[in-house]
Amino acid sequence: MTIATDQRINTLPPGDVPPTWCPGCGNFGVLAALRQAIELLGLPPHEVVVVSGIGCGSKLPDYLPTYGMLSIHGRPLPIATGIKLANPRLTVIVVDGDGDAYQIGAGHLVHTAHRNPDITHIVQNNQLFGLTGGQSSITSDVGFKSGTTPQGASHAPMVPTALTFTAGAGFVARGIANDPALLAGLIARGIQYPGYAHIDALQPCVSFGGLNSFDPYSGRTYVASDGAHDYARSRELVGEWGERVPLGVLHLDPAPRPVATGTGTPAAEGTAHHDPADPRYRALLEGFRVT
Repeated sequence: MTIATDQRINTLPPGDVPPTWCPGCGNFGVLAALRQAIELLGLPPHEVVVVSGIGCGSKLPDYLPTYGMLSIHGRPLPIATGIKLANPRLTVIVVDGDGDAYQIGAGHLVHTAHRNPDITHIVQNNQLFGLTGGQSSITSDVGFKSGTTPQGASHAPMVPTALTFTAGAGFVARGIANDPALLAGLIARGIQYPGYAHIDALQPCVSFGGLNSFDPYSGRTYVASDGAHDYARSRELVGEWGERVPLGVLHLDPAPRPVATGTGTPAAEGTAHHDPADPRYRALLEGFRVT
């Protein structure tokens, strides 16, 4: 499915809090793309939950008129999975950084891709730890100098799209923050995909980026042909990183795996509206009370 940018309906109300990111930060492009994707799909804000971790970009839920939750470093994926299992009617989106998703939370990344809950995972990949001063991360390029790698990073970066593909993700894509129209289309398609969708959003840090500003991507990126590739071609695209960096849908499983769901009645059904006066709700609270 191709979504044209002129289909935007511009009905999503603005957030009440102005972003506090550095001028020129790629997070603005990621925020614009996510807002546009929600508008393109006509999703009611009260039916969307955005879960983030810790980091500069993880403040993003503050700037959307949807439900949001700032979780802890490396843990937004299991929290988002719990939200989706509790109330499958919600559209659940995770937004976190590369240090959060690919390093601190790498174990959750692999298991989430394997379990296949119906959530969309957008990773703001600036190839460093931005909030804490620009330390190198597992996706930093060779030679990147930081407080933790003063002589320059010596290890080749991990390619996260290859990792989630290997773990079983049926939708793997990559966008870039300075092309929010392309990124918005990828996010919208990820939301529509029935299962775990991984979107690696290249988002260079303008304050601590060093080698990783937007300029080095000029001439390196290209948009891969759209549609479902055969397995061999998908494997090439998800692992390609270096002189050439593919954008777009890198892998789309033509036969999606079963989506992970809970068993029995969803928890949200038993505590509708979370009314404190409802005896069922009070009984639930009593069950958690420590005496």
